[in-house]
Amino acid sequence: MLIIHNFVVFEGGDGSGTSTQLDLLQKRFSRQENRSLPPFYATFEPTAGPIGELIRRALREDLVLDPKTTARLFSADRNEHLYGKEGIAGRCGRGELTVSDRYTPSSLVYQSLDCGEELPERLNRDFPGPELLLFFDIDPEIALKRLENRPVKDCYEYLEFQVEIRRRYHRILPRYEAGGVRVAYLDASLSPEEVAEAVWGELKKLPIMRKYKA
Repeated sequence: MLIIHNFVVFEGGDGSGTSTQLDLLQKRFSRQENRSLPPFYATFEPTAGPIGELIRRALREDLVLDPKTTARLFSADRNEHLYGKEGIAGRCGRGELTVSDRYTPSSLVYQSLDCGEELPERLNRDFPGPELLLFFDIDPEIALKRLENRPVKDCYEYLEFQVEIRRRYHRILPRYEAGGVRVAYLDASLSPEEVAEAVWGELKKLPIMRKYKA
């Protein structure tokens, strides 16, 4: 597997805290006392671009799409995310530590539930891997309790889906490890502050962080 250095991915089921941790990490990098850290860019999938917005509408069930159409939209959004203007590949290539909330594992896990495994595998097989993948592991029942106050549910935010999603993550992540991606499993049931320290501990092992003596 081709690896993009300086690229980190957060993965986990809904309610595992990936978005919270990305926000905490962004705040950590923005502190004045952290001027010795590398340039940092936080991003997410689906993106905020026009393709990503179509996907979000489909996930909210505001827009009815065939599951195979949605899978193809995810792939198109990801290609632009990687290779478009100011994309991940360019940022990482010029020495920016880039962290994305979700990437190819999400497609292999989520889209395969709706349209089978063959299409997501084919659409995502040529995308490069990240240098580091952090999996936020949590009991689905605990995760869904965190989502109870969300005003709008995605179509995947139900227990039976999340149990299967967790199982599929544990099945596919070893493939990334075999392909040269460093995968770290974090206990996402801990407090946000404890998880943030675990995230920081894994990031500090990256060559780019050691270079800046983080």
